[in-house]
Amino acid sequence: MDVEAVRTFVAVADHGQFQAAADELRISQQAVSKRIAGLERDLAVALLVRTPRGSQLSLDGRAFLPHARRVLAAVARAEHAVRPGSRPLRVDVLNRRIAPAQAVYRFYRSRPRTSLEPVALGELNAAQATEAVLRGTVDATFRALPADRVPAGISAERLLDFPLQLLVGPAHPLADARAVRPADLAGHRIWVPGIRPGMEWSAFYAALAETFGLSIDALGPHFGDEALMDTLADSPSLATLVGAGDRYVWPQAHDLRRVPLHDPTPVYPHSLLFRTDERHPALTELRAHLHETAPKTPDDAWLPRWASP
Repeated sequence: MDVEAVRTFVAVADHGQFQAAADELRISQQAVSKRIAGLERDLAVALLVRTPRGSQLSLDGRAFLPHARRVLAAVARAEHAVRPGSRPLRVDVLNRRIAPAQAVYRFYRSRPRTSLEPVALGELNAAQATEAVLRGTVDATFRALPADRVPAGISAERLLDFPLQLLVGPAHPLADARAVRPADLAGHRIWVPGIRPGMEWSAFYAALAETFGLSIDALGPHFGDEALMDTLADSPSLATLVGAGDRYVWPQAHDLRRVPLHDPTPVYPHSLLFRTDERHPALTELRAHLHETAPKTPDDAWLPRWASP
């Protein structure tokens, strides 16, 4: 059914004259006549009765009119739903505890009227998350993706370089260190549960381990962040790696310690990926906010060779 023909029918019904409907719709009277004739042909009924003083609704026209109004109202709602800024900006933040989620949250705190919907698609790898952006499932995602793997139609901006820190329990040999070098971690077991083959952070940790001769593994089941904190608190030898901008919470009695890594400082390179033709105003504001507030990349930063520039 031609929506514009339905719109024309409602205009004629409201005004009772083809010319008045034409004036409202800014088309010719002949175009009004053609639209009405086409609509009546599609419905196989006469919707209007022509009289010397104008047009009146037929019995079928009276029956059709309330439905026609609902059709136009539905079309208006559909158009409004996809108008830039009318729907929430959907941003994949990977995990609600880590740096991208915290950065998006700070953006929202600075602009609380922004229509925003954070989602966590941490079960998807970078290629799958990028495909979700292309399909329109989400508007943007934070990923570490090599420049040569960014597909056509996607823009990537490296906006969040967060240094890694060592997280250990109070009995760990490095618990009281003010800072350590990555090379000093050789011989210590670093447990990062949840690493899965094919995920970009798996490639990152593999490059980190190879460069500095580290033992980084994901052995054993992953019972969640709380269980990881419990394990670290009780262990004199186990450590894990977290981002400086990640937000984890543990009981005060755990006495866990964050130890900065320097000389060099390993940095996880989060890029914001979005459709090149995306026009959502909140995305423009988010990008500007991240450019203004993102932490400065350390002068001694270490990144994998494949990290996007």
